[in-house]
Amino acid sequence: MNKNFIKAGNERCSFEKHVSAPYFRRSFMLDFVPDTAEISVCGLGFYLLYINGVEITKGELAPYISNPDDYCYYDSYDLKKYLKKGENVIGIVLGNGFMNCFGGSVWDFDKADWTGVPRVAVSFFAQSGDMRLEFIADSEFKVSSSPITFDELRMGEFYDARLEQPGWNEPGFDDSGWESAASCEAPRGELCLCRADPIKVIKELKPQKITEQDGGYLYDFGENSAGVCRLKIKAEPGQRIIMQHGEILTGGSFDNSNINYEEEWGDYIQKDIYTAKGEGTEVYTPRFTYHGFRYVFVSGITPSQATEDLLTYCVMSSDLKEIGGFHCSDETVNTLFEMVQRADRSNFYYFPTDCPHREKNGWTGDASMSADQMIMMYDADVSWRVWLDNIRKSQSDEGILPGIVPTGGWGFAWGNGPAWDSVLFNLPYMLYRYRGDTEVIRENSHAMLRYLEYILKRRSADGTVAIGLGDWVPVGKPSKDYDAPLALTDSIMVMDMAKKAAEMFNAVGYTHNARYAEGIYRDMRDTIRRVLIDKSTMLASGNCQTSQAMSLYYGVFEESEEKEAFVRLIELIHAKGDNFDCGFLGMHVLFHVLSKFGESELAFHMITKKEYPSYACLIDRGETAMVEQFVPEKDIPEGVISSSHNHHFLADISRWFMCELAGLYIVNSQEVEIRPKFIEKIDFASAYYDLPKGRAEVSWKRTADGIKLDVNCCDGVVCNIVLENGYSMQNGIVVKTNK
Repeated sequence: MNKNFIKAGNERCSFEKHVSAPYFRRSFMLDFVPDTAEISVCGLGFYLLYINGVEITKGELAPYISNPDDYCYYDSYDLKKYLKKGENVIGIVLGNGFMNCFGGSVWDFDKADWTGVPRVAVSFFAQSGDMRLEFIADSEFKVSSSPITFDELRMGEFYDARLEQPGWNEPGFDDSGWESAASCEAPRGELCLCRADPIKVIKELKPQKITEQDGGYLYDFGENSAGVCRLKIKAEPGQRIIMQHGEILTGGSFDNSNINYEEEWGDYIQKDIYTAKGEGTEVYTPRFTYHGFRYVFVSGITPSQATEDLLTYCVMSSDLKEIGGFHCSDETVNTLFEMVQRADRSNFYYFPTDCPHREKNGWTGDASMSADQMIMMYDADVSWRVWLDNIRKSQSDEGILPGIVPTGGWGFAWGNGPAWDSVLFNLPYMLYRYRGDTEVIRENSHAMLRYLEYILKRRSADGTVAIGLGDWVPVGKPSKDYDAPLALTDSIMVMDMAKKAAEMFNAVGYTHNARYAEGIYRDMRDTIRRVLIDKSTMLASGNCQTSQAMSLYYGVFEESEEKEAFVRLIELIHAKGDNFDCGFLGMHVLFHVLSKFGESELAFHMITKKEYPSYACLIDRGETAMVEQFVPEKDIPEGVISSSHNHHFLADISRWFMCELAGLYIVNSQEVEIRPKFIEKIDFASAYYDLPKGRAEVSWKRTADGIKLDVNCCDGVVCNIVLENGYSMQNGIVVKTNK
């Protein structure tokens, strides 16, 4: 692959001036039928690739979403079956993608050094014996405007079918009126073959309800996911169909105000526009954008066109394999698990994002706190490792990490801190623990060491760390008004990063590095215990659920202190009426701590009770994915809970369902513990996980004789059954005994 990039022109698409996505075309003659043939394409931004009129693009939004000053990703394709002797044609459509991300002005993407017009690099070769043809992107490529008159990753796509040029990507087309492509500057990033899982349509949905509203028709697809709509219509020439996408209703009417950040977005928010040519049935699917939505408000159509066949929801996500699952007798719990899955998939577009509608950013803190639950459901190994490549590239010379990756420079001064930066440690650790991957440790070891060296320089006079963001989105409060002191949450995160680093370094024989990390871990733990723990009461600083739960979960207390410290946590929970009162750091650990110390029934109650705050109350409010924040209904308009209704960082309950309720706890890639909690309201529960060596699964069911427990582990995996106090195994049946 080469870095010889070409462009169609110098004008950049913007809100003020729409510039169409360019066509690139190259016709060439083959004097032979090739035995081997390959093309590599680096599109900056997104590209569509055609060979002799046949689209062969690997998936949606190819090749990747990255800072092109860090990495320029390309894809390679085997062309042998598409080529023929005689004239052949390569056709490319090039969208703005991340190269011209002008809808991301909130995060300064429009000001990034690398931003510019879309460009593409191509390497082609075909061979048969001694005969060979090869070329790269140059002025032999012809360019023209396409029917895509506007495209932006966050905003949407406009398509005018009247501007189509039939046969433009096929042999025999007259391109004499087209211009020659111009060479252009290549981005500074390293060329890299994209290994990340491609983005695919994972399912299709038909509308569940269509309602006529003032000015158009509201299409309700029944679930809040991510993707685009396929439009199918018989229309009049020049008929303009406008599709606006959103996730909430206010007063029963379409409302996308919760995803608007800037005034200039107002007329563009998640909007696709199709202008018909008026020739029979026309089908259109946007290709250079995606949206997070449940509802689509369609205007510009007649009553007879407003049918269920007009729109099909093409739900998209990175093509991740499902490797874990859960089911139980409680439909509320099953629905919550599905909501977690939906949020995870909606927010995995090459890497974990924070929401699929407004931001589409790779927030590091969101991904770090969701790492446990995501890896228990999806094979994200390769995509995580590719994103880690980008995280390392974004690290400053001083070792600082930004809060979003990719970034154009935003996120170093605000939006980061140890809880967010922990992604550099948590993702490799999860891949090591769950998948047995040690290469990922070697890939990231230097970056982890650089970060540890950096964060030590940020310690306060008392030895703690208090920088960046803390226990974000506390229940019922503004996002930044968390109760847990930043010094406590940050210091615990640093302690945990160092501990995991020591374990990982030992696993690959980096003993000197391991001793260094171990020393940081012990020093941070001693500092937290000295400065932030009241030994007389066993209360962590802040006297709140997050402080106490995090201190117990991450091992701040000595084993002899844990019982009393847990009593303090229970008192804090009772003081809130047995409601959770945490931000996302506390929610990540709270229920696991309750189960560890024998209070799984309380955890289940807090999750599934109908009253706010709980997870079950989200179902009654009509939510179909996990939300960004727990907000009381009385404080917000009808139907609105928070600014986002599709987030994944509060979704660790899925891990609790699998590990505690069903009882499938993954110790490491070769060992599992079966430790079910037999919640009184549950009659059966099951879970499975596909380890590298094979599947481990557990199911339990209440019977007249007791609880029937079935366990199946593949060969080569150690499997231990650990029952709670008060239960024992008798003749293959779990029975309750006196405690």
